[in-house]
Amino acid sequence: MGTMTASHDASEAMQAIQWPTPHSASEASQSWPRLDSPLRLGVMASGQGSNFEALVRACRGGPLNAEVVQLVVNNPVCGARQRAKRLGIPCQLHDHRDHSLRQDLDRQVAASFAASDVDLVVMAGWMRIVTPVLIAAYPGRLVNIHPSLLPSFRGLDAVGQALAAGVTLTGCTAHLVEEAVDAGPILVQAAVPVLRSDDHGSLAARIQAQEHRILPFAVALAALRLDQTGAATPAIQG
Repeated sequence: MGTMTASHDASEAMQAIQWPTPHSASEASQSWPRLDSPLRLGVMASGQGSNFEALVRACRGGPLNAEVVQLVVNNPVCGARQRAKRLGIPCQLHDHRDHSLRQDLDRQVAASFAASDVDLVVMAGWMRIVTPVLIAAYPGRLVNIHPSLLPSFRGLDAVGQALAAGVTLTGCTAHLVEEAVDAGPILVQAAVPVLRSDDHGSLAARIQAQEHRILPFAVALAALRLDQTGAATPAIQG
């Protein structure tokens, strides 16, 4: 019963997300990026899948003109897989333990997305380092979310790194993926203050709430970068 209550509360929290209003130096528009046709999104997840669900909610009842058509997981017991079942999203398991080489895993992941005609791929808590195989398959079309204000606190346990460093401000970053870990052009960042009372759990929860807000917007910005005009899209901070 407790698990069911937690799931219900999480679903309500997702529905209550306040999507960010874009802002830039020009303040030219107070609306989301306009996409001419719906994006077909593929999502990669290894954990509980809350960012995956936030993307689905942004597509179905929010401002993102897109559809999540495929989830790929590498963990057979991850929460994201259960969310996909509840949300009616096709899910494929590619267990990393079945592959001695990371490149082989990425080839399977890329093939899954290609079979679903995916336009853009989102790493929403994918706990594996991707290889040039996947990056080459989706150049400029691979978005990652990381729980820090990059370039600070790259790599594993960014929340723990921030607490250990004693900083008073951290946050999250959505960026395009390049070969270097947690590198690539920044799309959106959101700042989160570190409170004196914070422990790992409380800080991680507040950062994750901001991830749910900015990731769908980052996807829209990434799509704009692929526009044939080649117009540059500035990073957004909020």
